[in-house]
Amino acid sequence: MTPEQTPRQRWMAILARASRTEIADLVGPDLPGHEVLKAPETGTVMVEGRAGGAGRRFNLGEATVTRCVVRLDGGAMGFSYALGRDARKARLAAILDARLQIEGPDGALHGAIDVLADRQHTARDLASRKAAATKVDFFTLVRGA
Repeated sequence: MTPEQTPRQRWMAILARASRTEIADLVGPDLPGHEVLKAPETGTVMVEGRAGGAGRRFNLGEATVTRCVVRLDGGAMGFSYALGRDARKARLAAILDARLQIEGPDGALHGAIDVLADRQHTARDLASRKAAATKVDFFTLVRGA
């Protein structure tokens, strides 16, 4: 978690990167009582990039995103944005967001989110190492100066 990132921003980012199977495992087989306030709907968002990772911003292209809003029977509202067209994932992630808001930071669900975050970090690290292994350094030799 970065210093300017709130706990909710952290778990929302983790849920957005998780697969539907991982989210379904966290929710469990029995969905809690909830009302769908905004049914899962798919749209597009503009994705921005930065030259060299830190340079000027530019529009990279559009990405498909599905969003959903639910309210649990207890009144907590959950929101989600999921990359792609997976409406079920968006709905389950919204339910988890609402449950995480209710549960204290020492709860079992927060612990499961931490485990999921560790798995994502490990996968990202492995992908970076594989990419670094294929890196080629080019150099130029100057003759007869």
